[in-house]
Amino acid sequence: MLNNDDAPENETPDEKQEGEFILRRLAQGIMNREIFSPWRRYLSHLFLLSIIVLGGWIAKLGLQSKPTSDPLLEESAVRPEYQSVDLRDLLRFEGEPIAAAQINRKLDVHTIIPSRPRLDIVFYEVQTGDSLFGIADKFGLKPETILWGNFDVLQDDPHSLQPGQILNIAPVDGTIHLWSQGESLIGIAEFFEVAAREIIDWPGNNLTPDIDLEETDIPPETMIIIPGGKREFVSWALPKIPRSNPSVASIYGPGACGTIFDGPIGFGTFVWPTSSQYISGYDYSPSTNHYGLDIGGDFGYGIFAVDAAVVVYSGWHNGGYGNVIVLDHGNGWQTLYAHLDSVFAGCGTGVFQGTSIGAMGSSGRSSGPHLHFEMLNDIYGRVNPWNFLP
Repeated sequence: MLNNDDAPENETPDEKQEGEFILRRLAQGIMNREIFSPWRRYLSHLFLLSIIVLGGWIAKLGLQSKPTSDPLLEESAVRPEYQSVDLRDLLRFEGEPIAAAQINRKLDVHTIIPSRPRLDIVFYEVQTGDSLFGIADKFGLKPETILWGNFDVLQDDPHSLQPGQILNIAPVDGTIHLWSQGESLIGIAEFFEVAAREIIDWPGNNLTPDIDLEETDIPPETMIIIPGGKREFVSWALPKIPRSNPSVASIYGPGACGTIFDGPIGFGTFVWPTSSQYISGYDYSPSTNHYGLDIGGDFGYGIFAVDAAVVVYSGWHNGGYGNVIVLDHGNGWQTLYAHLDSVFAGCGTGVFQGTSIGAMGSSGRSSGPHLHFEMLNDIYGRVNPWNFLP
């Protein structure tokens, strides 16, 4: 416990701690006069605790009342002054103005014109070397669209394509129909397996939305586009020619045969019908009405029987196949050899596998020497020769 003599006589408290210093001196004086009775001791402790709390409260008031001198706080309290700027000040150009005549546009002669859908029919002249597939690819169409839109020229036969022909090229896949007197949109739509609304809505047809579907007033000879339309091809291929009655093929040309009594029976295995084995024209393609292989070669190349058989057709075919030989193998198979330059086996002739039956040529509707070869089965109909030749 401190005595009064322990404190320096010349000590002067600073302004901040003046109240606290006076209280401390008062407490020391009281303790120096302490009477050691229990109840007075408790009172002195309580009084001392009150003095300490009172001193802390006075010190706190002194700190809160003193203004701050923090330079950062003083700087943040100052609001910046803004200067208004006119738009013309921002766009002011330091220097001489540029005359409009001095701003030149770069010349670019390669103007890109965006592609637009074609709405009308265009006409194309067949060139030497053209094929149905090549023409279709040139116009972004399917080959069957070219066939369907040109029946009067091609007769649904891709071999009919010849240089100088003028073809109708539809704007979209489908077909073209030449309108006849008395037809109706309902009937035409059903025939080509489309909805009548698809024909009406095609802009190139120039049909009104409220047109009568039954009694359609469209001028005859008007070419109508059928978007997505399709139909069955007219087939020029020879039918199954039975040995017992080969004369059923007489409507196809003078190569039809009369009565045949007997002939060799095939084994059901086949060899290539000519010495070459590359495709020179059309491959097997039912979608373009082509059910055989066009095997390339030159005039005079030998043509051979692919299996033992008897000849049931030998000679000219009016449907565009030129000189034709048809063999019946007696086991459900028949094979056809078309566009021959000459035939070596007549009606009723029995042949064996590998027997020479003719020479390669370009007779009928043909753009060059090749062999058109087909295979027909009693169960499967016309089949892809690639699946059966070695």
